[in-house]
Amino acid sequence: MTLVPPPGPHGGDGAALAAALGIDARDLLDLSQSINPVAPDPLPVVAAHLGDLGRYPDPAEATTALAKAMEVDEGRLLLTNGGSEAIALVTAEIGGRIVEPEFSLLPRESRGPLWRSNPNNPSGLLASPSERADVWDEAFFPLAAGRWTRGDPRSVVVGSLTKLLACPGLRLGYVLADPELVARCRSRQPAWSVNSLAAGALAELLEPVDLPRWAAEVRVLRDELVRVLERHELEPRLSDANWVLVDEPGLRERLAPRGVVVRDCTSFSMPGVARIAVPSEEGIARLDEALLETSASDFTARPSRNTNQHGER
Repeated sequence: MTLVPPPGPHGGDGAALAAALGIDARDLLDLSQSINPVAPDPLPVVAAHLGDLGRYPDPAEATTALAKAMEVDEGRLLLTNGGSEAIALVTAEIGGRIVEPEFSLLPRESRGPLWRSNPNNPSGLLASPSERADVWDEAFFPLAAGRWTRGDPRSVVVGSLTKLLACPGLRLGYVLADPELVARCRSRQPAWSVNSLAAGALAELLEPVDLPRWAAEVRVLRDELVRVLERHELEPRLSDANWVLVDEPGLRERLAPRGVVVRDCTSFSMPGVARIAVPSEEGIARLDEALLETSASDFTARPSRNTNQHGER
């Protein structure tokens, strides 16, 4: 029997599970990381910039390209080494607090500016237009809403391009804020923080981006994922994001030996809940097959499900 390794704090558990199974990580279906399932393959674009490895990175052209794509003033934008650096830089400048459950990297001080992820991570629900925050984490907003940012005039935004562009290993994020805060964050940023491959490839990676179309395609795939889960007597919660939550203790452990990994939400103080990323059509078919392969005994003695704090199904 395969010993399933414990879940990591942020998902992306494919490598650890592959090692436990003795297989190549590329042969896994990793639904513990919520990556855009409809993005073009980034590898050809990145491969064309391997020559940039011989030069120190300069993010100027990449910053210009992103500002143009987002239709924002370039002085309000700072490229970062992933969304995690964007969060760290803004936190170091202004601090902040959250209302649980929230993404684990957001600041958790007792007072200060209010941070919120939008859509909420973990629930996957978009904030209503009337809701406010001082800092929005919009890592998944483009795929949920079909536009770059909700655009609150006095709010700071931190974002992650590598989820949208399906290249988390490339490490690309950003801060969108007033020029004075951007300048302060830039002064804290280590030299050459954005690597040469990321800086060189970003403009081309942005060319095919079509947020309204991608968001619509993700909704179609999410609906299909929900139908598959319900067919297997699972009850996904409502979501606006490129993932769904399922109240099903032990689901990660049942799927892992079949080469499918989902996110355990214990790190969100939500034990017994799994977060399942929306995959491609091929990924949905593979998940369906893995669920079919689980023996009838896997489902005969399920612990009772708990209704979440919002009363959602």
